[in-house]
Amino acid sequence: MDARADKFTRMTTQPVKKLVLRLAGPTIASMLISSLYNMADTFFVGRIGTFATAGVGLIFPLMTVMQAFGFFFGQGSGNYVSRALGANKIEDAERMAATGFFCALMMGALIFALGQLFATPVLRVLGADPARVAQETVDHARAYYTALLFGAPFVLASCVLNNQMRFQGNAFFSMIGLVSGAVLNIGLDPLFIFVFHMGVRGAAAATVVSQAFSFCVLYLGTLRSDTLKIRFRNLTPTAHYLKNIVAGGIPSLLRQGFGSVATLCLNAAAAAAVPLAEADAAIAAFSVVSRVMFFVFSALLGFGQGFQPVCGYNWGARQFDRVREAYLFCMKIGVIFLLLISACTFSFAGPIVSLFRDDPDVIRMGTVAMRCQSCTLPLMAVVAMSNMLFQTTGKALRATVLAIARQGLTFIPCVLLLPKLIDPAIWGVYLSQPAADLVTCLMAVPMALHILPRFKRAMADSDFTP
Repeated sequence: MDARADKFTRMTTQPVKKLVLRLAGPTIASMLISSLYNMADTFFVGRIGTFATAGVGLIFPLMTVMQAFGFFFGQGSGNYVSRALGANKIEDAERMAATGFFCALMMGALIFALGQLFATPVLRVLGADPARVAQETVDHARAYYTALLFGAPFVLASCVLNNQMRFQGNAFFSMIGLVSGAVLNIGLDPLFIFVFHMGVRGAAAATVVSQAFSFCVLYLGTLRSDTLKIRFRNLTPTAHYLKNIVAGGIPSLLRQGFGSVATLCLNAAAAAAVPLAEADAAIAAFSVVSRVMFFVFSALLGFGQGFQPVCGYNWGARQFDRVREAYLFCMKIGVIFLLLISACTFSFAGPIVSLFRDDPDVIRMGTVAMRCQSCTLPLMAVVAMSNMLFQTTGKALRATVLAIARQGLTFIPCVLLLPKLIDPAIWGVYLSQPAADLVTCLMAVPMALHILPRFKRAMADSDFTP
């Protein structure tokens, strides 16, 4: 039996809980350590000052946009690849893998070119405007922005390789690629920022170098493992493959795209809800809290990513009972995990924020924001696992609606309206994220309850697909 046949057997016959846990271990480590890219920048930039922290916080949506397109091509091609391998269509999977990779590489180059060409208007859209924040914040934002753009092709390509490897069940090699880049980033940050005196530009340069290194390691991983090889001759940008990339990747693109817009709205709302003298501190506070909560959420996403290849393979093999078992198992574990974490972040919110910035205003506002978000954090397990189920099984409409619900359909209206309805306005900003989390969970529950009974029918009727 060759390696791919053996993997197919393992993915469709091994006990589901054991299989999910085995695949989730490396992906959890990958997500946690890769999120340190942004955490490391926030921590070391915080040593420079509040203006620097605020400037980097304003540019955070740019990284979100790059990752959004990376996950668009990575999830879109990866979902298709796992289903194709589950149906034993090897050549079909190879064509999709190459198409997703090279399309992402070209998109990364386009983002770099357009970002440099329209730097000034883009910076104003991001909030780096002297009319809204201090000039020092604007200067730091521009320095970070121009350097960070050089990493766009590497960010997108790395996201694709990482997702494709995970969907093929090679979570270990995916972890090695991301971890190596994150560790390098943490080492280069203080070197570039303080030893070479590059300031925030050094933080961006460290991220770019680390992303390039991570890309090289991931690509070598495709050559040295039983992962599908990326070959230019397999590039097939036909309507069939592009349509499937869009169907499988649009939920990720919209989720992170709306996340970028949500961050812009949050920064604007936070700055407007406090006196002008505290605007930079407010942006810095919410930037710190966002990075910390994303770090926590990344652990849940990593666990869910252990579910996705199991879901994709067994869906392709029509083992719907195993898909259902894996989904319910992951949701239960996710809720319990986030309950424990939310208790910790609520209890130690102040000390956590103070690790990144010792400014009293930043600590005060960051503490309240983190405690508010901790209250609804466990609900995100239901949302995340349901979204991964819909996305991996090709339920594009449901996956897309749920993907944009938290940061798009709910958070953006909340952060725009609540500060106008609540006095003081800053409390409207504090409560926007927990309100959005609650509404999103209420949307996810009926969607899940609708599809779960259909699995039982599919098990009894070989011609029926949920």
